[in-house]
Amino acid sequence: MTKNIDLAIVGAGPHALTLTTHLLQKRQKIRGKFSVFDPSGMWMSRWKQQFAALEIPHLRSPAVHHPDPNPFALRKFAESRSYELFPPYDLPGTQLFEDFCQDVIRVWQLQEQVIPLAVKSIEPLPHHLRPRFCLCLQDGQEVIARRVVLATNSAQIQIPDWVNQIQTAYPQDRLCHSQTIDLRKLHLMGKRVLIVGGGLTSGHLALGATVRGAKVHLLIRRQLAQKLFDAEPGWLGPKYLKDFFAQPDWEQRFTMIQQARNGGSMTRAIATQLRRQVRNGNIRIDENCQVIKAQWLGEHWHIECSDGSQHQFDYIWLSTGTKFDVTTELLLKDILAAYPTPIIKGLPVLDTWLRWPGCELSIMGGLAALQVGPTARNLSGARMACEKIVPAIVKPSVALSHRFSGLQAS
Repeated sequence: MTKNIDLAIVGAGPHALTLTTHLLQKRQKIRGKFSVFDPSGMWMSRWKQQFAALEIPHLRSPAVHHPDPNPFALRKFAESRSYELFPPYDLPGTQLFEDFCQDVIRVWQLQEQVIPLAVKSIEPLPHHLRPRFCLCLQDGQEVIARRVVLATNSAQIQIPDWVNQIQTAYPQDRLCHSQTIDLRKLHLMGKRVLIVGGGLTSGHLALGATVRGAKVHLLIRRQLAQKLFDAEPGWLGPKYLKDFFAQPDWEQRFTMIQQARNGGSMTRAIATQLRRQVRNGNIRIDENCQVIKAQWLGEHWHIECSDGSQHQFDYIWLSTGTKFDVTTELLLKDILAAYPTPIIKGLPVLDTWLRWPGCELSIMGGLAALQVGPTARNLSGARMACEKIVPAIVKPSVALSHRFSGLQAS
């Protein structure tokens, strides 16, 4: 039997959790009318796994950014655990944040809300009197939803060109992207590890590898950039966003996003720990340098760099970041075909309410950056997305009046 629901939320990470609490705060009646789909069957499972795998001690964003509608809820929760808020801006410890999110799930009674199935495809059904979507689940079931919110925050991993030019076969575990590395499972005593990339993740990986007895070589194609946050705090409010939203040219907006994030950066705390390990002889950092060629020679990697140097390593870890590209998002394939919209360097042009123009599918996370700004993928971006999506769901009339002006810059 095909199930009919009012709202399908795809994904159960921090963005989806933020959306759910904000929706319930505005409209309790919606409780029985929506479903959340995630193959894990649990809230925040991928988030928890990634933080644990990289042994990240605390978040990069301050304690006001979290999934509860009350910005001060986390501080209140942490009253008896203030030692788990790290300077300089009360950055929540990983365990504290996890416990807080579990408490949010309990308070809002969301434990049973996640259906443990992946969504395989989203097909628009435009011929109905009221257009709907057919979601095909991994077990073959179909769900008909009036609205869909895509909250998977799915980014494509970026692989440098030289990786695709490796001629020799090599063991899969000897060349990995940071997203597949789990430090907890590795024995690296005496091993030589090359880490490519200059973002915060590469810093966590480098420190985690040295703790396990490895010698680490960190290769950064630019200078090592030190920043407290991914983007300046001015991007969280009108200070910078006013000009961003006033910019009618989508290409210009994309450029502003790129400039605001400006590639990978590390916090001062991590950079300080790295320098200590450099002094101890456990880490070497080369800036303005990149790999030109890599070969697997049976037992180890042979690497040639742009500065003319050559090295041997046991492992290569790519901490080369991710990018958002809507054209590679399989769940949006049918939507793209049925409702074409301009795509700027991989990002779709959405309406003011983060809906795909022409239908009731909304997007959260990095893919919504043209309408949310440079922090779209962050926890703060989840809250900003809710400010746009929630009114369109609880008061459709608000959004309808904007239906035809929706593609104007917001």
